[in-house]
Amino acid sequence: MLKKVRRDLRFRYGRQLRQLNYWLVARAAMLIISLLRLLPADSALNFVDRVARRVGPWAGRHQVAVDNLRKAYPEKSESEIQAIASDMWGNMARLAAEYVFLDVLFDYDPAASRSGRVEVKGEEHFLEIASEQRPHIVFTGHLGNFELLPVAAATFGMNITALFRPPNNPYLADYILSTRRSTMGSLLPSMAGASFALAGVLENGGNIGILVDQKFSNGLDTTFFGRPCQSNRVLGTLARHYECDVYPARCIRLPNNRFRLEIEDKLTLPRTADGSIDVRATTQLLNDVVERWVREDPGQWMWFHKRWEISRWRPNNRRRTKTPVAVD
Repeated sequence: MLKKVRRDLRFRYGRQLRQLNYWLVARAAMLIISLLRLLPADSALNFVDRVARRVGPWAGRHQVAVDNLRKAYPEKSESEIQAIASDMWGNMARLAAEYVFLDVLFDYDPAASRSGRVEVKGEEHFLEIASEQRPHIVFTGHLGNFELLPVAAATFGMNITALFRPPNNPYLADYILSTRRSTMGSLLPSMAGASFALAGVLENGGNIGILVDQKFSNGLDTTFFGRPCQSNRVLGTLARHYECDVYPARCIRLPNNRFRLEIEDKLTLPRTADGSIDVRATTQLLNDVVERWVREDPGQWMWFHKRWEISRWRPNNRRRTKTPVAVD
């Protein structure tokens, strides 16, 4: 009985302490956001970039990023690896701060004669998807400011539901969700049952947007940068079931706080002998597309994901456990 009371107290007070920590972090973040709003957008973004390049290497995730870079680029020197990691921290800081200035940064006007901060490559695909009364899937990765892609889709009148993962901090999650919904159209939190919700959107002739470059525990065995990893099968499964077109899209960060949004030609998806879409081969194809993007500018990708950690079901344990597998 005493052990149970202790366990209940630890759980109760542990949860309260965690909520207090979330609240304090959110208050600090809101204060920083308020201060950034006092600055012009360019000054604020350049400032957070400089700070992140100094502070980032002290973060626990920095070593994860460096280890991943060494796996992906065994031919690069240590100074080159550290330079890419520094670029990554600058990119991440800019991404966070750009939430504050989304209304200023996204100035794309299809009718304008001159480009502003945002330029778009592949306008015809945006317009085509928006005009067709059937489902489509648009996928991207954590590159540049990927949050601008659904904003662009809404500008072209594309009805799209974007799958996103809310932060663990509920106070920050509320702020970010309200910011996203004001500019990005429909949003679907990534949680249990999300794949069924996405299927419902496609069933009704809608369009969905998915990030495809994260580790997915017990997903399909694939490769990324030539190394084994696990990837989510959901896009391939949905594409096979609904026979919908799949388009790659990405954001490229340009100098002087400018952006290029690109939507490429639709993919020709691999098929099995019976003519249906090959889910495993399609999942690998998505990895190959993202790898091509990352190789073009590695400093614009989130290297601190544990992309190559492999999770397996242990036969002597019904619960899923993470078993990191080192691949040399």
